[in-house]
Amino acid sequence: MTKSIGLNNDWTLRQADAEKRVPFTIPGDVHSALLLAGEIPEPYYRDNEYAVDWVNRTQWIIERDFTIDSRYPANLLILDSVDCIADIYVNTRLVGRVQNQFVRYCFDISDAIENGVNTLKIHFLVARDYAARKHSEAPFEVPYLSWNCRIPHTNFLRKTPCHAGWDWNICLMPMGVYGGVKIEQSNDYVIDDYSINQHWRGNSVSVAVNLGITSVDTMDVSCAFGLCGQRTEMRTTINSGQNSVSLAVELHEPERWWPAGSGRQTLHDLTIEVNGQLIKRRIGLRQTRVVQLPDADSAGSGFAFEINGAPVFAKGANWIPADALPQRGTPAVVRELLQSAVSAHMNMLRVWGGGQYEADWFYDLCDELGIMIWQDFMFSCNHYPAFDREWLDLVRVEARQQLRRLSKHACIVLICGDNELVGALKWWDVTRDNRDRYLAVYDRLNHTLEQAAETELPTIDFWPSSPSAGRLDFDDGWKNDAAGDMHFWDVWHEAKPFSAYQDIHPRFCSEFGFQSFPSSAVVDTFARAQDRNVSSKVMDVHQRNVGGNARIVETLVRYFSFPDSFERMLYLSQCQQAMAIRTAVEYWRCLRPHCMGTLYWQLNDTWPVASWASLEYGGGWKLLHYAARQFFAPVHVAIVPGHERFDTHGKLLLNVVNDERVDVNSDIRLSVVTVDGATISSQQYQQSAIAASVTRVCELHKADVPENCYLSVTWTLADGRTGSNEYWPRPYKDYQLPVPAIKVSQPDADTIELSTDKPAYFVTLNLGGKDVYSDNGFTLHPDIPRRLTVGSRLKNPRIPTVDGLDIQHL
Repeated sequence: MTKSIGLNNDWTLRQADAEKRVPFTIPGDVHSALLLAGEIPEPYYRDNEYAVDWVNRTQWIIERDFTIDSRYPANLLILDSVDCIADIYVNTRLVGRVQNQFVRYCFDISDAIENGVNTLKIHFLVARDYAARKHSEAPFEVPYLSWNCRIPHTNFLRKTPCHAGWDWNICLMPMGVYGGVKIEQSNDYVIDDYSINQHWRGNSVSVAVNLGITSVDTMDVSCAFGLCGQRTEMRTTINSGQNSVSLAVELHEPERWWPAGSGRQTLHDLTIEVNGQLIKRRIGLRQTRVVQLPDADSAGSGFAFEINGAPVFAKGANWIPADALPQRGTPAVVRELLQSAVSAHMNMLRVWGGGQYEADWFYDLCDELGIMIWQDFMFSCNHYPAFDREWLDLVRVEARQQLRRLSKHACIVLICGDNELVGALKWWDVTRDNRDRYLAVYDRLNHTLEQAAETELPTIDFWPSSPSAGRLDFDDGWKNDAAGDMHFWDVWHEAKPFSAYQDIHPRFCSEFGFQSFPSSAVVDTFARAQDRNVSSKVMDVHQRNVGGNARIVETLVRYFSFPDSFERMLYLSQCQQAMAIRTAVEYWRCLRPHCMGTLYWQLNDTWPVASWASLEYGGGWKLLHYAARQFFAPVHVAIVPGHERFDTHGKLLLNVVNDERVDVNSDIRLSVVTVDGATISSQQYQQSAIAASVTRVCELHKADVPENCYLSVTWTLADGRTGSNEYWPRPYKDYQLPVPAIKVSQPDADTIELSTDKPAYFVTLNLGGKDVYSDNGFTLHPDIPRRLTVGSRLKNPRIPTVDGLDIQHL
């Protein structure tokens, strides 16, 4: 018999050396509790970040009472996701210490509890002090990412790396309990966890469940596993201590789970029983692998995800924590962010290694929505003390627990060892001068993770690092577009033109990006009127990449006339961000199957900040996200430049990209248009777009586009879907754009009608806000009025309300 006592409620928080208490919520963090109690100001406002630094320099205690009716042979205190260095007391007795946010801890408290009322206390130590002490004890220097992380040596901590700051994140160093707290009492056994692996053979699958059971004594147990109408049962003997029990069911031609855009997200009911104790969940059945076929000319090898035997072009972005204050990243908030990703035709997110393993409900949502997850282990952009056996043993526990937990989710399609740790070997003098030493330490960590993946989740491919050309390749993959995945940051960090995206031919680009400012409405949430200048102190605080605001402005003047107002600066920054990422994605999608994935940096923001995100803080859509909804569409028509690598140098290529698994007939019109709206020439094409491929419609030359003209393409698919796109051979500032008079009417709260006397480009309604429009950032023609609708309204209270209609254009 097992009895579970939930302990997530009725906690209080106090400083370790004080008695004043405030309520504390689990899941929750110390900053959020203090903020709700009025003890600290809003950290995101202006430069309040520094005013609350004292919080992460202070020891804190959360505590509560609980009642024990009777002691059992086993009395286990289970703590999930405690961040991150904390001593645990029951009735003044120290029962253990937690040192890893990513480990589920289990302490035997049998000798500490009493019948009746007991007290549980979690004493949070100062993590930054613990990190500094561990650094001082290291046998040699272990460098950390000082230009991103305001607090040193947090690479010695097992907590969310970006809590110490990043080039888009505030530095708060939160602490708290993000999972749950409970006591499990048993007079026989406790089910610790279970994993699920799917072994496919053709259309049949063996689904295997492995149970971890802690037993009080040697005993016989009856176990059963049911799925899709099949059931297997067994009776076995378990011994005192930890046990492993495995069962499997065989299924033939089950209905499969597919990523969004490729099929249905079918989920099946699964049951596990141990002596009548029942576990229920839903799982998706799918076969997944990464295909790396060598090129015919041996120049490199591909990198493609294959789901249920079908190649799937990965379209998406990198995911970071939903909020810098963990308590604010609720299931409701995250669901909206994920739904926005799917609404933009994304089918993959990379859970980046500088963030956190997300809660089970996050992966449940991805299962439901059809979002494939590239899952990094939580190691990023640093070196780590893998020479420390105690530290490495704890990482081994972390990896095992996380892999077993993730194994239940159909959305998991790749396990990756880290983010940019191989590249980091070149970032410091000490690592460049002693590469062998640091590479050996890195290999200890990476091999530990790979072993855990092969043991606990062998049915999902393990990828050593991102970027990487593959296993046993320890070169820097940032500039390598011949094999594996690459990160391409030349446009942002090296200030290259957007056309530089078209000079590389990645097999899979898992990071690339360009920044923009947030909307005026979001700026208003953290700035005063005197702060509304992109070079103000407050705007600098809300820009974490060194020189980022200047880079936005410097790039902007390459493509646009200099803005005459702060609001215009914000708007144009979002126009150019959308242009940059569209340039990359359209070109790389047209390289299919040479390139089979583009994940831009980044989907979301953790606080109000200038960043690479397409969803600003709270989830409001930037212009980039509206553009992504177009350039990630399953069937998309694009005009891209040719390249000498493919014997098309100097040409413009009109392509239809079709990610669907069936051929699609299309009616395409290509026109040469003056900026004043006159059509110089036009050509109609009836084109069948081949399934899961790119179909060339025609070729032309830049010389075919006269001065002050651009190319316009519109299309209608056989099922009625329509689309449009443009190709501008020169920067917008080089054109004599007309000055339109746009008329606006609003028949109802959800409908906006627009018309114009002259063409208007990049027409934008209300940057940010809760309303998601049917289109935004579009061209408005004099002879084609536009009727826009509010497709949805976001509900996150952190999204500011935008009153009225603000319309901008180039």
